[in-house]
Amino acid sequence: MRAVHYTGYGGGAGALKLRSLAAHLNFQDMTYLNWVQHVEIPVPSVKKHEVLIKVEAASINPLDWSIQKGMLRPFLPKFPFIPVTDVAGEIVETGSAVHELKVGDKVLSKLSFWKGGGLAEYIAAPDSLTAVRPAGVSAADAAGLPVAGLTALKALMSIGTKFDGTGTGANVLITAASGGVGTYAVQLAKLGNHRVTGTCGARNMDLVRSLGADEVLDYNTPEGARLTSSASDDEKYDYIINTAKNVNWSAMKPTLSSHGRVVDITPNPGNYVAAMLTMLARKKITMMALMSLGKEEMRFLMELVGEGKLRTVVDSRCPFEKVAEAWEKSMGGHATGKVLVEM
Repeated sequence: MRAVHYTGYGGGAGALKLRSLAAHLNFQDMTYLNWVQHVEIPVPSVKKHEVLIKVEAASINPLDWSIQKGMLRPFLPKFPFIPVTDVAGEIVETGSAVHELKVGDKVLSKLSFWKGGGLAEYIAAPDSLTAVRPAGVSAADAAGLPVAGLTALKALMSIGTKFDGTGTGANVLITAASGGVGTYAVQLAKLGNHRVTGTCGARNMDLVRSLGADEVLDYNTPEGARLTSSASDDEKYDYIINTAKNVNWSAMKPTLSSHGRVVDITPNPGNYVAAMLTMLARKKITMMALMSLGKEEMRFLMELVGEGKLRTVVDSRCPFEKVAEAWEKSMGGHATGKVLVEM
């Protein structure tokens, strides 16, 4: 089977190597992927609690290339490493202890970040983190959900959001609202009856409005920089879901209500310090805990997609042979929604 891996820290898109038979590639593909090892990779064998998935689509997340950069160095990953954790496809084999899932099921799966494996034609995935896709939910629709969708869901749950229509709602700001997490967060916040303000670049303001945001701020304007519009300078946010690395506590604190709170998904060093200093304060910034949501929450998100209440915003789709283009696009930091690789 074909699989993409890297053999050391750093290097970005140029360090990705496609392992397969040379017949799959042309000269242009080789220039994109730096070089090609002419070897065949065996299809993974499944353990008793695993399913073998023929991958149809995979989603690249910042965590994927952050690990390549050395975020977990020297502990992870083990080289050579096949990256990516978010995959959608079809089950072609099940382990002996798998009973809920069956061959032929169209599924979504969340792989562990320390094992990865998503950029391959086949992946052995745990049945505990693999869920059947509802009818009408495509592989592309589903593939963006495991990391970005669950992160957005957990952030909204952490501020007490109810999605059954019974919540009273709050005044919520979502930074980087046109990104992978942000696009899901805006939609989920509106489902929770919140009043939503989003920040993004000028080119994406209409998109963020179309997702349901009540107000959108261009982060390149003075209003966007101070996180509040000129029409509502005295308006305060009950919560801020911060998905942007370059937004500091000093900019967010003045915009919070008297007991307002920031949930920081992508904290910088200064915000880590602020989180410790504000633990007992009325206005505070908190770091979102490591991901603990799983199969049931993925089902919930896919049900919303199937009902037309949530959509995956796709920045770009790249064929497997051009995976380095997708990797580079994600690393650029300005993708609108999700970057997908399709097999």
